[in-house]
Amino acid sequence: MDATKHRLADRVKLKDAHIITRMADIAEGLSDVIRLGRGDPDLGTPAHIVAAGQKALAEGATHYTHPLGIPALRQAIAEDIAARGGARYAPENIVVTPGGQQAMFVIALGLLNPGDEMLVPCPGYNPYHQAAELAGAEVVHIRTTMDTNFCLTAEMVEAHITPKSKILVLINPNNPTGTVTPPAEIARIAEVARRHDLIVISDEIYARLTYGNHSVQPVAALSGMFERTLTLSGFSKAYAMTGWRIGYFAGPPDLIPALAEVNHAFAISTAAVSQHAALAALTGPQDCVEAMRQTYDERRRALCAGLAELGIPHAEPQGAFYVYADVSKTGIGATAFCERLLREGRVMVFPGPIYGDYTDDFVRMSLTQPVARIREAVTRMKGVVEAIRAETRAA
Repeated sequence: MDATKHRLADRVKLKDAHIITRMADIAEGLSDVIRLGRGDPDLGTPAHIVAAGQKALAEGATHYTHPLGIPALRQAIAEDIAARGGARYAPENIVVTPGGQQAMFVIALGLLNPGDEMLVPCPGYNPYHQAAELAGAEVVHIRTTMDTNFCLTAEMVEAHITPKSKILVLINPNNPTGTVTPPAEIARIAEVARRHDLIVISDEIYARLTYGNHSVQPVAALSGMFERTLTLSGFSKAYAMTGWRIGYFAGPPDLIPALAEVNHAFAISTAAVSQHAALAALTGPQDCVEAMRQTYDERRRALCAGLAELGIPHAEPQGAFYVYADVSKTGIGATAFCERLLREGRVMVFPGPIYGDYTDDFVRMSLTQPVARIREAVTRMKGVVEAIRAETRAA
């Protein structure tokens, strides 16, 4: 094992199995596991999108496409961004990628030099850390807390800027916390980015999934931000298309040609069938998105009510489909809690340290099961929590 690790490149920081893999291995030996871990919707891709993919295959969409993506899809993406209050992009400034995750790696490898710093919200989506590490750059974690409902503030960003700072990542709504940074605060953060000449990656993949009066401010639409913002999004979440692997990024004309060639080298082009399905997603009926959003909202309220009954505090989930809950008062850390909940309660959730959290107090729960299963998960959780608390009192 040591010899194998020695053969791995220094840029590969994680040299052992990830905890997600370990938990998946545990789950394989269990029956009737309620999976509230991965951010993979249990809802199916809407029928008209599937039909468009099938039709495209039948008509020969089995070859390479334009490296940036089929023109009709890029045009539809540009129109969709503008229609939802975003910047006005030309189709040639949009790159279609095999998922939003590849987009973040392309951007990091294309813009970061060794020694550069990328500022990332903490907790935040962990592949951003890996992308920076593979580029030889440094990750600077901006710690957020329940005091701001895990939202970044301009002051937090300003406090972490150094002469090496190059990229600021904004994930809004946030994964794993499910929180939405208010539009006014996004505007203040943008002013900091302008003043310090930062490039901003605005990850807006969950922007269609918000609840109550919360909304997402597209960063590139703000004054002076178009030329320094890369807007990242995709179809996986709002359209339940995780398995189709299709996302995109859009940016200013001086950056896109070179970044597009990095993506070209990785993938040649995104799967043609997925692009035709994505085109149907954007140009077809949108009531499916609203129906899924309402479903997640119902699940959100059911899970939050259950956690309240268990005395487990959580961030206010304002977007995406996650609830970020503080399990520290059970008496054990979040990582140990997740493993016990899986083994003893047959409920899978993920611990906060996966997402760069600097504490081992929180777990991420995904709203990716029907309400009845979520309520059953809370019942199972109650038994495990009571057992842990009894052990803590007896110790």
